[in-house]
Amino acid sequence: MSQRPVYSSFNIPTVITHPSVRCLQWSDDGQLCLVTKSAIHILTPNHGINFSTPADIKSPIRDESDRPLGWYRTMIETTRTQTHSWPSITQGWGSLALGSLDISVRAVTCSPSGLTSRGRCVLAALNSNMEVSLYAAGKNHLKGEWMNIQDVTAYLLDHPRLEQIDETSWILGIQPVWGIYPAPLVDASILALGTRAGAVKLFRYAYTQFSFRDSIPLVKLCENWITHIAWSPWLLQNGSPGRCSLACTTGDGGVFLINISQKLQLRGGDGFLTTYELDDDFERSTDVVCSADKCLVTALEWIAPILVYSKPGVIHLWSWPSSPVQWRGGRVLAIQPQNFSIGSSAFSCVSGFSYVKEKDVLLVALLDGSLHAIHNILIDPSWVPTSSDDQLTSEALSQVSRVFFAQTTSASVGYVDVNRINGLVCYDSHSTVTWIYESLKPSDFSYKHEARHECVLVTAPFWPLDSATILRAAQETLVQFDCAMRSTPLHHLRPLLLHLCSAGRFAEICPRLLEVMDQSPQDESPAVSAPPSSQAVGVELQRHLRESLATHLFGWNGLLSLRMRLSIADMCWRLCKDEQMRLDCGRVAHRQLTSISHRVLRILVRHFTAIVTALTPPDVPFVLRVVVQSRLAGSPVDLAHEAEALSSKVNGAIAIDPSKTGLHELCPACHTEVPLEDITQATCPSGHTWARCSVTSFILSTSMVRTCIGCSRKALLPVSQSSAADTNWLPPAARSWIVKELLEAVQRCLFCGNSFVGIV
Repeated sequence: MSQRPVYSSFNIPTVITHPSVRCLQWSDDGQLCLVTKSAIHILTPNHGINFSTPADIKSPIRDESDRPLGWYRTMIETTRTQTHSWPSITQGWGSLALGSLDISVRAVTCSPSGLTSRGRCVLAALNSNMEVSLYAAGKNHLKGEWMNIQDVTAYLLDHPRLEQIDETSWILGIQPVWGIYPAPLVDASILALGTRAGAVKLFRYAYTQFSFRDSIPLVKLCENWITHIAWSPWLLQNGSPGRCSLACTTGDGGVFLINISQKLQLRGGDGFLTTYELDDDFERSTDVVCSADKCLVTALEWIAPILVYSKPGVIHLWSWPSSPVQWRGGRVLAIQPQNFSIGSSAFSCVSGFSYVKEKDVLLVALLDGSLHAIHNILIDPSWVPTSSDDQLTSEALSQVSRVFFAQTTSASVGYVDVNRINGLVCYDSHSTVTWIYESLKPSDFSYKHEARHECVLVTAPFWPLDSATILRAAQETLVQFDCAMRSTPLHHLRPLLLHLCSAGRFAEICPRLLEVMDQSPQDESPAVSAPPSSQAVGVELQRHLRESLATHLFGWNGLLSLRMRLSIADMCWRLCKDEQMRLDCGRVAHRQLTSISHRVLRILVRHFTAIVTALTPPDVPFVLRVVVQSRLAGSPVDLAHEAEALSSKVNGAIAIDPSKTGLHELCPACHTEVPLEDITQATCPSGHTWARCSVTSFILSTSMVRTCIGCSRKALLPVSQSSAADTNWLPPAARSWIVKELLEAVQRCLFCGNSFVGIV
């Protein structure tokens, strides 16, 4: 067997008791969640991450042109003991669960990004004792602790008006895009819990705590267990309510739909922003995807706009009557076994899907280690390729899977060895997938205790990509996104960063990629509106300012596009070995950085102009710093004029002491004055050099800082995240209420848009 390229491969000593299409899944923060028996492993690819802490796992370098794919790793260890003893709570037959004898993790789902106070995802986990918990990362989501922030089961038991949670069977969540800009900070994601009583309960996580909304009801489907749940993508058209469907499967083989619509209702002006509230509507669909046939569904997934589900030996496809695809109703495809090992069987459960839009091919992974390809899924689904030259056949893919198994296994591989694929997920939306397998010899009938089980996580391409495909994918990445989804740039750019770092064709791609990166999107900052406020400083005005800043700084697609372009240009600069090309990368990155700075400054200037009557003397130093930066050489003329007008209003409203303008700080080491000449670092006359806060430009001389994982810029911690009892750790000129609210509003890096972590 010929050798094939492998981006990463490493062993994980663990047991996977529930192979499924959700065993591996990506979060909107760009992290890979692996569900094992007693833990949730959270893995983050290191491409695009740039700070001092090295990756935990790194494959050896194969040649000089390759940069190995490394991974940061942390994990959530779930409790192995019963938190709730159901027979002591209820005497119903439904309270009996064999999973309570040896508790394991059954399922995990990732929320949309931006739900926590640090702007990250929340994980919901279901165990075999039918208990649901929510987890969120602390100060370091890459390598640090993830904490249990809510026992959902206990919450439901504390509310007698809700039915018992002792019937829960599956979980999932999703977030719509509204088409309103700046994208409002409205969390419309929903957590669905399927029950053993045939009902679906819908909840929403709000304001950093799990809460039940009366407007979200319980939907009764049948009298059988709900075994799987899958959300379709949201569909929005011309301001109509957002619509999606929740597909549910039952223990008797039925597949049903719940239609869900959500509409943003205008509530009125609240501070600087137009505020909205959600109007939810839920109903059981009259469309029956599959009637009960006593044949259990083993996998369920939406490959928009098609619902894909599997039963033993069969793949089912279903599309709406109004679907844009060229066929309607249901299609049934019998799985053909690929006999590459003694364990090959068409009746193995499905453990992963990967849709390749470019080729209109759906890859299906089975537990027996084989891969199958459904071609023309949007036109006329079939196992047979339309072209005789197409190499993506089920036989060829299964053979490649076997080659990877032989390459990544230390022992020799024979027909009696089975590469049991427990989970598979797409890595780059093209040829590269990530899957986890365990090597087994089922024919020897030997017992292997848990400590001896070992799985292998592999990331590798199943077919090569040409440079044109990579460049086309890069162009699509920069236009096919929406900031309302709150996904991090690293999540969007994961495919491109992989190919930049691992392909020997970087020198060919880089010049053409820079041409794409050098095209700045339309400047949306002139549309930023901050109506003048006559409110005095207080809790309400502080909240209004914080929410408006967060909305405008991270709610425009143009800013997100600039941040992604800057991330790509920075990566190219780090990878370049040719000096001239490196200079070109630097020029492109500098232009994107300047554009981001000007747009951020305009947002700040307009907000400070709106609250000028509420400013106090401690606020003046930071306001004047913003004015100075807005009037530097190269700033847009209209931005400089707005800054001058703000300066005039501040001077007219507040008596300013020239010695306390905050433009000259003291060196923390020698206490000599340091002028504001460079917004990235400060150097005193004695030669002491200090980093500056990327949000406020103040000198950083405290341990209360956070570091961007994408560009390594540092920023002061928000006061709510500091461990100090007071705010004396802030620089004297930064002890202002507007600085504190700005730090709270900036949950991600202003320049590259990625998450912050606390290293110390």
